[in-house]
Order: sequence, then structure tokens, then C-alpha cells
Amino acid sequence: MRVVIQRVTSASVTVDEHVVGQIDTGLLLLVGIAPEDTTATTQLLADKTANMRLFADENGRMNRSVIDAGGACLVVSQFTLYANVRRGRRPGFTTAARPDIASPLVDAYSAALRAYGLVVAIGVFGANMQVALVNDGPVTILLDSKDLQPNA
Repeated sequence: MRVVIQRVTSASVTVDEHVVGQIDTGLLLLVGIAPEDTTATTQLLADKTANMRLFADENGRMNRSVIDAGGACLVVSQFTLYANVRRGRRPGFTTAARPDIASPLVDAYSAALRAYGLVVAIGVFGANMQVALVNDGPVTILLDSKDLQPNA
């Protein structure tokens, strides 16, 4: 599982000219699922996401989590995080999980974030989405579940 975390002052996702998810201060989370991912993977990355210190404290240091900052999350599924660009000029996506596996796991990740008391807005799985954001900092972090394994 991969999550691109972007600290934002605002973000929204639009489908067919309708805003389906929107937040103010918080985290835009682009989520890619691999075939081997499980609900345990979603729990691990949700814990890391919710508690990662990405927001400034009173001294301007990144010492506050999205929970501490009273922020929200916007979760957008993005299978292209698993693009394989080793050969040719067109990316391949065979390393991304199939929709029947990925969709419930994106939902599980969103639910795990809500369990921390976070407000979570979401995109529409599989839809053509337009994502707008104001990246704050800019702060952009890449989480990969493989990096969080004990022997990584």
C-alpha cells in the first residue's frame, strides 16, 4: 500500500462537475493498493498517517499530528501510484490491486482514520476525478507499507 500525504490548507475532489469531497486544513491522501495488501496494512498506514507530526506547533516545528491540529482528511484512490515504467513509454499497472480488492481496502483505510476521530471526506473509487489542492509548505510525504515492515 502506498499513500502520498500532502499537508493542505484546502482540498477538494470533483466528479462530473460535482464536488464529492472537500476539506479545509488537513491532509490530502492519495491511496494506492497492491494485491498483497490486507486490512492489517490499512490499519498500519492509517495509524502512521493519523499520528505523523506534520503540522507546526507554537514554535513553528512540525510537532503536531492532523489529530492534534484538528484537521481533516480527504482520501482519493489512485491506482497509478503502482505504475511500472521500466519498459516502453506507457506505464503498466499490473502491480496495482484489482478494483474488487482495492475498493474495500481504500474504504477500510478511510474507516481506520475515522476511528481516530478524524473527519474523512472521500473521492469516488474508479471515477475520473479532478483533485484541487493548496499544498501547505509544501509538505508531501510518501508512505509505502514495504518501508514499515520490520526487516525493511
